[in-house]
Order: sequence, then structure tokens, then C-alpha cells
Amino acid sequence: MALNTNERLQEALSLAIEDRSSGYQDLVSNANALLAVMKQKGMWKPFEGPTIRERLLYNESGTYTRYSGYQFLNPKPAELINDAEFTPKMAAVSVVLSMEDILQNSGSTAQLMNIMETHLEAAEQELEDRFTEDLHSDGTADAGRQIGGLQLAIPTNAATGTYGGISRANNAIWRTSSYDASSTSWDQTTETAVNKDSVKAMFNQIVIERSRGKTGPDLILASQDHYGAYQAATESIQRITDGGKVAKLGFPALKFYGAGKSMEIVLEGGIGSAMPSGTTYFINTDHICFRYHKDRNFSKFGGKQTPVNQDAVVQHIGFYGELTLKNPLHMAKLVD
Repeated sequence: MALNTNERLQEALSLAIEDRSSGYQDLVSNANALLAVMKQKGMWKPFEGPTIRERLLYNESGTYTRYSGYQFLNPKPAELINDAEFTPKMAAVSVVLSMEDILQNSGSTAQLMNIMETHLEAAEQELEDRFTEDLHSDGTADAGRQIGGLQLAIPTNAATGTYGGISRANNAIWRTSSYDASSTSWDQTTETAVNKDSVKAMFNQIVIERSRGKTGPDLILASQDHYGAYQAATESIQRITDGGKVAKLGFPALKFYGAGKSMEIVLEGGIGSAMPSGTTYFINTDHICFRYHKDRNFSKFGGKQTPVNQDAVVQHIGFYGELTLKNPLHMAKLVD
């Protein structure tokens, strides 16, 4: 059994985490522009049960009829709704302190809190960094125990595989769109790479083709090279740096004006970024969610633990959930 019998010192770490635990979701959501926008728009939603279901309106009734006089109308039953089913994933970071560390720093409250602060900050930074990495993943790490990130939700090859239990190969309505700069037929440029001369025309065409009425992409996530190309193409237009919602949250962002729309282009590259180079995502943030279990929402769990054969204290912080899409038709990916 654990050698430590000082319950007060054991409890100190648990209380320190409890004091901070209500802010872990904000900590993670504010680490990434897409997550922050999703959180602001209420697209972080709880779920219950063994799987996550997203209800899809995927069909029309087929009853629209042009008629005159006594002509027959066309009432007929039709299946309009189906569910995509996602398997939630679990992840956690652990805060571990040996009793030797705790005892050596227990001479005053300040000393004890200083060492706990250091361990908590390290765990929180790890939670933030790893989850942001997972956001850009294809969901295959650790034998598929990773959340399905943007590479799975908005893949380069959108006509293969299964997503949310629905075959993309057999259901065109369940596919996002993918554009290859070198092989796509562009309307307003003959360039075959994303650069300052082509980026505006490419972005315009993608936004137009993935929009219908008021619905379409409303956020652009660009890798460092694509972001730089757009910045170089528009640096003489001062209004592109106007502070929009994402910029006001502290993320590097430019304004995109084109295809009759205005939205922000966010830099997703940089130090430690998991964003693939040569990549831009066009996202409708009304149709992408992070679904979390109400009892494991980036929160402390497991209670205060002491290993049976070590003199130490352990606490865990984690989540149980998954990134989901509800309408892929207004999402796109540009690769270079």
C-alpha cells in the first residue's frame, strides 16, 4: 500500500485541480480558432449513450408538382432523415506528484502551491497541445483511439471510406469536396500552384461552388504557405486586416472578400502546428460539432488516487467525445 498517510497533503492536489477544472474546456477551445468559433456558436454539445448520433436531413420528398385545375398532386411517402453514428473517444492527461516533492514543499502554503502550479500548468499545456493535434488528425493514432479530426472529416479523397457509419463511396451527398491546385480546372487562373497570383481566384471559386443561398463556408483555415500567399496577394488592401471575431480572440487572421461573401482566413500553421502544409480548409461552422459526454467534459475524474506500490498522488483530466459533421456539402479542402 502507499506509504503516504498525510491525508491533508494528498487532498491539496485534488483541491488545486478542482479549483481550475471548470476552465479546462475554455482552455482547450481557446487554443484553436476553429474550436473557439464552434464554442461561441454553441457547437460544443453534450451527448448521452454509447454512441453519438447526428440527425441528417439528406433527401427531398420528391412531391413538388406543377399543376393546374384538377390535375393530381403527388403525395407520397419518402425517407428524409437518417442518422450518422460516431464512436466517442477518450483521452486524458495525468498530474503526478511524488510525496517527496509534496513534503519538501509543504513548509508553507506558497511553496506547496508553487510546485502544484508547475505540474498543473504542464498538464494543461499538454492537454491543449495534444487535443489541437488531434483536431487535425485522421483518427488513426493509437489503433483508432484518437478523435477523427479534420483530415478524416474533410479528407483529400472524399469519395472513399466510411464516415459516421455512412459510405462516402455510395452516397455523394455525404462527401465533402477536395480541390487539387495542380489538377483542378480553375475559372480565373491558369496557375497550377497556390501563390500570390492564384490564391484569390482559387479561394473565390471554391467558396462559390460550395455555397447555396446563404449557406456555405464561413471560416477558412490556411496552412502557413497558403496564408502567406493570400497575405502577399492582398497586402496593399488595408481592410483585409480589419479585426473580425476570430482576430479579436487573438488568432492571426485576415479578411476574405470574394464570391459575394466576407469571412476570416485564419493562420493554422506555426510552431508545433499539426496543420498539414499546402492545405486550406473551407468550413461551415454551423455544421461541425464537438460532442462531449456531460460527465467527462475536459474535467477532473477518478478522484484522488495513490498507487498501491508508490508514494505519490495522481489526478486525471480528460474528455470523452468526438468531432462530428452534419452537412459535408458546404465543406472543402484545397491541397497544393
